Amino acid sequence: MTYVLYTRMSVVSVRVDQKVKKRLEEAGINVSSEVRKHLEDLAWQVELKKRLAKLNRIIADMPPAKQGFSAQSVREDREGR
Repeated sequence: MTYVLYTRMSVVSVRVDQKVKKRLEEAGINVSSEVRKHLEDLAWQVELKKRLAKLNRIIADMPPAKQGFSAQSVREDREGR
């Protein structure tokens, strides 16, 4: 049995000068595909910024490590505790 995953798609219209579109098509560039890729990358960047902001809020709420914690932790790792 084959499962096909469908996603809902939206239509986005963009107006560009005919000369611009013609130059791109003459250069072998698929305008629709390039616009789609750019918008997907932009959406990923927006999502990434949102997640980084959330992570920064979590880190800001964390108490700092106690004095000497790092040295003690390394020492314990070396000693195999």
